[in-house]
Amino acid sequence: MAGPAGDWPEAAAATSVRSALGGYRAYARRWVFLLVISLLSCSNATLWLSFAPVADTIARHFLLSTEQINWLSLVYLVVSIPSGVVAIWVLDSVGLCRATTLGAFLNFWGSVIRSMPCMALGIQDPFVFLLGGQSFCALAQTLVIFSPAKLAALWFPEHQRATANMIGTMSNPLGILVANLLSPTLVKTEEDIPLMVRELTGTYIIPAGLTFLLATACLWESVPPTPPSVGAAQSTSLSFLAGLKLLTRNKAYMVLAVCFGGGIGIFSSFSALLEQVLCVNGYSSEFAGLCGALFIVFGVLGAVALGLYVDRTKHFTEAIKIGLCLTSLACVAFAVVSQLQGQTVVLAAICSLLGFFGFSVAPVAMELAVECSFPVGEGAAAGLVFVLGQAEGVLIMVLLTSLTVRHAEPSVSTCQDGQGPLDWKAASLCSFSTHRTGACRLRPRPAPPFRRMNAQQPQQPWTWTTRPTWQPCPEAPP
Repeated sequence: MAGPAGDWPEAAAATSVRSALGGYRAYARRWVFLLVISLLSCSNATLWLSFAPVADTIARHFLLSTEQINWLSLVYLVVSIPSGVVAIWVLDSVGLCRATTLGAFLNFWGSVIRSMPCMALGIQDPFVFLLGGQSFCALAQTLVIFSPAKLAALWFPEHQRATANMIGTMSNPLGILVANLLSPTLVKTEEDIPLMVRELTGTYIIPAGLTFLLATACLWESVPPTPPSVGAAQSTSLSFLAGLKLLTRNKAYMVLAVCFGGGIGIFSSFSALLEQVLCVNGYSSEFAGLCGALFIVFGVLGAVALGLYVDRTKHFTEAIKIGLCLTSLACVAFAVVSQLQGQTVVLAAICSLLGFFGFSVAPVAMELAVECSFPVGEGAAAGLVFVLGQAEGVLIMVLLTSLTVRHAEPSVSTCQDGQGPLDWKAASLCSFSTHRTGACRLRPRPAPPFRRMNAQQPQQPWTWTTRPTWQPCPEAPP
């Protein structure tokens, strides 16, 4: 990093003069941009998990296996791994405005395709349309998830960056909350599934279409005419390939990416498989949806509190370490209690704590990834973390489902897929072991350098003429 690093002091000194002269400005339309990205992220998340809370009923109606229904969620993770690299290039090269509009179109088109099996008669293989629509939505997800960090860096001043990143990032869990609450409410019996799909037309397709119209009509430029801060003026100062090369050599960034990526994988698996894990021990789909809702609600509350705190104190590293350690403890508790029957209150409390500690570190981790990788583009810094998380999520979901076995004897299971109940004990123990291993990687170590914040401080390049010299201590006044 010797090449780009050598220019940071000179750039900081020049931009500090500009800041003193009033050369930076924050535009009010930045909040419109943030609103569009937040609505798009929320809509995309509802499309991801609209079938997961009622997976067993959907499988029975469409004559599909539980593994096929799991692929409707897993395809988001699989598609986002190769497309995530392309999305990083699109954000840093094509621009944030065009990338957001493209993501809104893919999200809307995918929502239309996945609803065709129950809107049109004579479709022989509904799984093809369901999986195809989910694939288009998965392509949109990579453009949506990477955007909040870049938007916060380009449009928001320094004291609002973590808050803006928190709002954009937490809109995705809000979409998961909608899916967890709405799908079990609409689908109570098999006969309600066609009604649910008709409701999907108004609940999921229309918001996706409105978001596409807002992105087309309200977003005109990727960057503001005048940058809001020094970091925005120096954003994306490296090319795409050069930025990825520097990221892979940045030890602090790679430790953060691997650890936080494992957390993304665990939470993706938790959201997709929650109903299947709980129904085996007699818990209803409505209770599974409630647990998912508590998971999201308390996660958003924790993210708001932690985002405001970090915006004031800049204690990124301490917040990440404490949050991941507490999350690993909550994972252990859920893995044990979820195998017991009649523990509704305890499970609800554990899911609330799991969301409060786990989701709250997401926006902070994205900000820390950008801070310790400056001057690499924000799209690349946040995107690579997400791509690694999706790859780890695929491995975790495949591993967990492969460790399940079916019971031959009757049980208290409320699953309605028409097959024997699954045994998730081995899979649950494996899941909390995986997360605990990831948390242990964040052992105490020096904090990574906050390159972006340091670049915004007025500095002078060190030379022999400007080196610090010894000065005698002045005499005390009488």
